[in-house]
Amino acid sequence: MERFRGKYRHEQKFLVDERDIALITARIRPLMEPDAFHPEGAYRIRSVYFDDWQDLALRQNLSGVSPRSKFRIRIYNENMDAIHLEQKIKSHDLTRKKSCPLTEAECLCLLRGRPVRLSGGDRPLLTLLQTEMLLHRLLPKTIVEYERTAYTCKKGNVRVTFDRNLASSGYVLRFPDRALPKRPVMAAGQHIMEVKYDEFLPGFIRSALDTGKLERITFSKYVLCRSHALSGAVRKEGPLSAFKG
Repeated sequence: MERFRGKYRHEQKFLVDERDIALITARIRPLMEPDAFHPEGAYRIRSVYFDDWQDLALRQNLSGVSPRSKFRIRIYNENMDAIHLEQKIKSHDLTRKKSCPLTEAECLCLLRGRPVRLSGGDRPLLTLLQTEMLLHRLLPKTIVEYERTAYTCKKGNVRVTFDRNLASSGYVLRFPDRALPKRPVMAAGQHIMEVKYDEFLPGFIRSALDTGKLERITFSKYVLCRSHALSGAVRKEGPLSAFKG
């Protein structure tokens, strides 16, 4: 069954440190609920991103093209029993997402750049990815991994996430491997806070998030990890505004 969030959602990103996270978490805990799918706390997200032979998705991010989209395959906590193909579509500060399930065999085929035999179920998103692979030589390019803690609020459909330990890997064929070789791409103590909501961000949550010193950034985990892979350098300091969201 394919899922499609037809409504665009606002998405804002901030660079935070552990002190910011501790302060904001203490403020939002009385106002928001832990992620219902991961109530135990932090969980690990691993995604492999696709791009074409000209790195169009990378270049569109860097130049700020809008709208634009990216394909990725995503798993949680290295669990290959629940694999999802996703297309993230971004228009300025708004995003929406299409998603459909994959079997492990289908995932491994796509990682090798091979076609998947469609059997049962209506999955136009998988058909679209395979069309892009055929026409534009779309292939898996890099793996992005991080640890996430999430809080939600029904009012405004708000989701606040803290993403720690962002890392990248070029070993795309080892995507299912629990011992995947990877390297950090941000300085120690640097993390990312994302705030997502529908039409409005409730004032009481906005106030709880306002520490007086947070700086909003335009940022793409995919672009940062690809740039890291191309340069081989860990980003140690400085603004991330060059990496468009």
